[in-house]
Amino acid sequence: MGRLSLFSGSLDASRRYALVAVERGIERVGEDGAELLYEIPGAMEAEGALEVGERVEVPLGKKKVGGVVVGVGGTELLGDLDPLKVRVIAKRSGAMLPGPLVELAKWIAGYYVCPLGMVLGTMVPSAVKREIGRREEVVLVRSDVAAPEKMTAPVRALWEKVVALPAVPMTPIAMKIELGESTLRGINKLVKLGLLREEMREVIRSRGNAVQEQAFGGDKSVTLSDEQNAVVNGIVPELGPVGKFGVHLLYGVTGSGKTEVYLRLIRAMLAQRPDASAIVLVPEIALTPQASERFSQRFADLGVAVLHSGLSASRRHSEWARVASGEARVVVGARSAVFAPVPMLGLVVVDEEHDTSYKQDQLPRYHARDVAIKRAQIEGCAVVLGSATPSLESWANAGGERHSPQRHGGTEKSGEGEKSKDGGDAIHEHDHSVVGRETGRSKYRLWKLTKRVGGGELPRIKIVDMYQERQEARQLGLRDPSVLPTLRRALLATLKEGSQAILLLNRRGFATYVGCAGGATCGWVLGCERCDARMILHRDASLKSGELVRCHHCLSECVVPRVCPNCSRGLVRLGAGTQRVEEELQPLLEELSMGPEALIRVDRDTMRTARDYFEALATFASGRARLMLGTQMIAKGLDFPGVRLVGVVNADTGLNLPDFRAGERTFQLISQVSGRAGRADSRGAVIIQTMEPQNPAIVLASEHAFERFASTELAARRQFGLPPASRMARVVCRDEKQSAVRTRSVALAEWLRAWSSRHVGGGVKVRGPSEPPVTRIADQFRLGIELVAARAGLVQEALRAARNEGLVKSDAKTAVDVDPVSLM
Repeated sequence: MGRLSLFSGSLDASRRYALVAVERGIERVGEDGAELLYEIPGAMEAEGALEVGERVEVPLGKKKVGGVVVGVGGTELLGDLDPLKVRVIAKRSGAMLPGPLVELAKWIAGYYVCPLGMVLGTMVPSAVKREIGRREEVVLVRSDVAAPEKMTAPVRALWEKVVALPAVPMTPIAMKIELGESTLRGINKLVKLGLLREEMREVIRSRGNAVQEQAFGGDKSVTLSDEQNAVVNGIVPELGPVGKFGVHLLYGVTGSGKTEVYLRLIRAMLAQRPDASAIVLVPEIALTPQASERFSQRFADLGVAVLHSGLSASRRHSEWARVASGEARVVVGARSAVFAPVPMLGLVVVDEEHDTSYKQDQLPRYHARDVAIKRAQIEGCAVVLGSATPSLESWANAGGERHSPQRHGGTEKSGEGEKSKDGGDAIHEHDHSVVGRETGRSKYRLWKLTKRVGGGELPRIKIVDMYQERQEARQLGLRDPSVLPTLRRALLATLKEGSQAILLLNRRGFATYVGCAGGATCGWVLGCERCDARMILHRDASLKSGELVRCHHCLSECVVPRVCPNCSRGLVRLGAGTQRVEEELQPLLEELSMGPEALIRVDRDTMRTARDYFEALATFASGRARLMLGTQMIAKGLDFPGVRLVGVVNADTGLNLPDFRAGERTFQLISQVSGRAGRADSRGAVIIQTMEPQNPAIVLASEHAFERFASTELAARRQFGLPPASRMARVVCRDEKQSAVRTRSVALAEWLRAWSSRHVGGGVKVRGPSEPPVTRIADQFRLGIELVAARAGLVQEALRAARNEGLVKSDAKTAVDVDPVSLM
């Protein structure tokens, strides 16, 4: 427990000690994080040796806290500590993390600048820590007692049926059902005769959240296309009995059959490695029902577990235990499933690898895609990253530019790989500890699926100018519509022919602006009292007024004033969210003699639980709903053959954000949602409404031209020294007092600049402190500092040095984000 005191007396060599990483924000007690020394009680050792990875409870101050054992040894761990002052482990908790996960946690703690104990605490779900659903039950097993000669004929017949059962424990009720008995009377007689023996065993009982079979049409057997065959045959040799680390980027257009490739690769790996398991990550909980159903049906013989935060506590504990025991060999889940405790890992698949949902927005701020790559390296297995719009980091790592149809300035070819004109790496170095340094070859292997399976064509995409469309709408007598004439006509035609449509608007609520009708004369706008942001209007039928405003940052709510508090004028409600569009679409549905049930709205306000997602998607898949309106959660990974039209209500919602990735995000979102159209025997159509019809991100997305977009964008990133041409970390300082956050952030930025100048010759550029777009959230003023360097190692050195000086801490006042995906 640190260097508490010197000790020079004799030591009891029989005593055993453990280093425990406690689940608290303790900074750098040990080399890798919060490692405290505890004595292992003799009674605990008698139960079985304590192992690295076991979760325990230990005293810390006046409380008992959870922690994970990261080291075990004898008196050599004491050093100069007085053994009389080393406290004793309170108890084992039962959960066990495999050794590779402990090693992975140490890497995450160092790379993402987070206490080790908090990383390990994240790896073990709360339901497992609290042992939700765990209980003891009586089971019956066959004993070694010979059957007595004197038994009635019915009892002997029953015993013969028991002997024919598998020699596994069964509860009395399960045995009764298996034997076809109406009561337990006969089984109780066998227990009394000693032929069956009662034993106690621990089980985990779960409730709810089971996957409903055939909800989405089930798994269909398909014949691989030539492109799919080439990918499978190319990767399978690396999935052999020994296993080999490698990263494969599968770039496939929407509908090209990436999921079928994943299924074939998993089956091939499991056939060669009968003791290994596979993990499949999907970015959103909304995608797990479709994915888990398809994987469950394909691998019913091997067991499939589903892991995500939307499961009930007992269900999550049950699934986690199935994975840990090896009962389930295929794991499907969202971000946290990367920590699934599989006994041996043989393959990791990261679907929609570009998605920002893989980035955790609270401590530890890890990126599941990058963590998956590191875990695969530790366990010596392959990882497959799949996307129709790969992240520029992955595309650069796979050398995608070298295969693009168009090259741009800023780089030159050489036998050493691509170098920028200033000598820095043009290809993003994912992490030197994961993939090593540039050796003239790409770090990832690139595979392409350029055609839709079954000969289907990519949808026709039309860009419409919202300014011109609004003029036409006024001529038609439509009052400030969100669905403008061209999209409206296409929507009516699609629904009339019996097909389905999807509308995307990446903005929740009814109106995004509530202010005085006097405009600039008064200037009053309804903003959040705790944040420097506008409140969003939401309609709520349960309220007397029928509406309220909510802050989407701190979630504060208040009623809407009847008039402007400054000048008593009326209020205007401007801007459109999904609620307003839903209301606007009701007359259109009535025109087609459709009820409100024909429309499903999918956003965070309507989808409060995983079951809500599942039911909404199942309803749409069945055809009972004909129109789906939603935010970005409906844009990716979903496959509904009946969809013939996709409409992007406003493509500009994220385009002009003050973030260098705004164009990339817009391209990805438009491309992904466009891919939902025309996936079966019809080509489908997409209509994009925008105020910037000439914007390159929108134009290239409409042309399905990812490679040209990536080439252009990467050239711009190199020009301005932005990721993936460089590495970045962001430190956000927070405080209730504006002067305090200013003082602290200025001091930190100056210290970092001085450190960079002294130790790395200015190799780490320090930007800021500067105000982020939202300067105050939940009464906390914010200032951001950005660290940019050519290599990840330089950024890590700077952060470690600042952490050792006590300038960067894992607390409420500081947020450290390594490889940030958003600068908001």
